[in-house]
Amino acid sequence: MVITTTELMKRFLVTAKKENKTIGLVPTMGFLHKGHLSLIERAKQENELVVVSIFVNPTQFGPNEDFETYPRDILRDTTLAYEAGADIIFNPLVREMYPEGSATWVNVEGDITSVLCGASRPTHFKGVTTVVNMLFNIVQPDKAYFGQKDAQQVAVLTKMVHDLHINIDLVICPIVREEDGLALSSRNTYLSEEERSQAVILNKALQLAHEAFKEGEKDVETLTLLIRNKLATMPLAEIDYVSIYSYPSLAPIDKVVDTAIIAIAVKFGKTRLIDNVILKKIK
Repeated sequence: MVITTTELMKRFLVTAKKENKTIGLVPTMGFLHKGHLSLIERAKQENELVVVSIFVNPTQFGPNEDFETYPRDILRDTTLAYEAGADIIFNPLVREMYPEGSATWVNVEGDITSVLCGASRPTHFKGVTTVVNMLFNIVQPDKAYFGQKDAQQVAVLTKMVHDLHINIDLVICPIVREEDGLALSSRNTYLSEEERSQAVILNKALQLAHEAFKEGEKDVETLTLLIRNKLATMPLAEIDYVSIYSYPSLAPIDKVVDTAIIAIAVKFGKTRLIDNVILKKIK
């Protein structure tokens, strides 16, 4: 079933709640790939009813970003989502989510939203937290499913759920990669053949630093330089950031002494890709 209005979505879920069905929500912006499908499959294993939202959220795009050209194919997405286990596709129009006069925002402040992607996209996470809050209120899921590839988003949403006492379990699922290691992303379709072949350097650079960490290297500056030098071996790679922070607080650190994240953003042509690896304290 495809539902396009918030009112119908709410009414349908009232019945599900009366029947005590557990509800899993998988929020997406569509153009589904294997990463999204793994979230849907996980949700199906753990819930009696799975709702997949497909909504390209305008408020998380900044000026001159790719909102208008972001890939959309609702028929393809609907087929893939149902095959993976979705029961309901929630595909609202922008005016359904942001009716005329909308003026309320949910904003997580501090280091957690001002670093990494937040540094160059200052309004991005305000758009993410606001729309996810809307989806939580409309669907009222027991669990919501997100991928670790968007690690900063995961950290921000985890803090939002904690700070606002939202009664939802966030289920964070591993990054899904192509055979050559490139993290799956809807934006991978923008890459030219040569850009795609060079983009594998992201995962290779992260794994190089991860191995160095496991061998005892804890200095953030040393690990960062290791990654930058590896990325520089690909002529089309334009580095946005290479950063290491504590995780999930995203506080600055000089040495990795507890759980931390290495996060990178690199442009190939006009396409900006992100990837990350979590460093866990060696006992």
